[in-house]
Amino acid sequence: MLQKYIKIVLGCFLASIGLYMLKSAELVTGGTAGLSLGFSYLLSLPFGIVFFLVNIPFYIFSFVRMGWRFTVTTIAAVSVLTLFTFLHPLYPAIALPGIIASVAGGLIIGFGLILLFANQASLGGANILALFLQKRFGTNPGTVNFIFDFCVVMLSLYSVGLVKGFYSIVSIAVTSFVISYFKEKFAKPTPKPQPNPAPAAQAAK
Repeated sequence: MLQKYIKIVLGCFLASIGLYMLKSAELVTGGTAGLSLGFSYLLSLPFGIVFFLVNIPFYIFSFVRMGWRFTVTTIAAVSVLTLFTFLHPLYPAIALPGIIASVAGGLIIGFGLILLFANQASLGGANILALFLQKRFGTNPGTVNFIFDFCVVMLSLYSVGLVKGFYSIVSIAVTSFVISYFKEKFAKPTPKPQPNPAPAAQAAK
């Protein structure tokens, strides 16, 4: 159990590093994190506060559809990520070209999400929706994340512009690729039905 929570904290830390790299290049990402980055640019509010507030409607959906255990773990993960983002001013300043920040940030966020998904947690928003649709209909969570994230980036073009918007799309494509590639790591396989040994036993008689 302790190992599970350590992995969740590590996943949140990786996601916060990826977000920091995107913020350093003034890019956005998808999901509620992307919405929150866009709002934080427009409203000049701390990302952590906006991120927590934007996720509240998704907590309600998660509680109804995914159960209270998953919801509590997700709220805890979002809270941990929020705390990590408050530490961003203490991180060393970096200045990366937009394309490098988008690819590196997308990769790191993707691996952070994989750790969370593998331990029955998420960062809210599209993550909850993607896991619910995978569980209910067997959809690819990476594809669902990309569609949702693409819409978020399109909405954020006003705050970041076309060029940075393009780099942001590259970032969410990289994150979605990582999730799709490793989705078997957190997808619970459906147990195969075991053959009934009774007929064989009767035939042996």
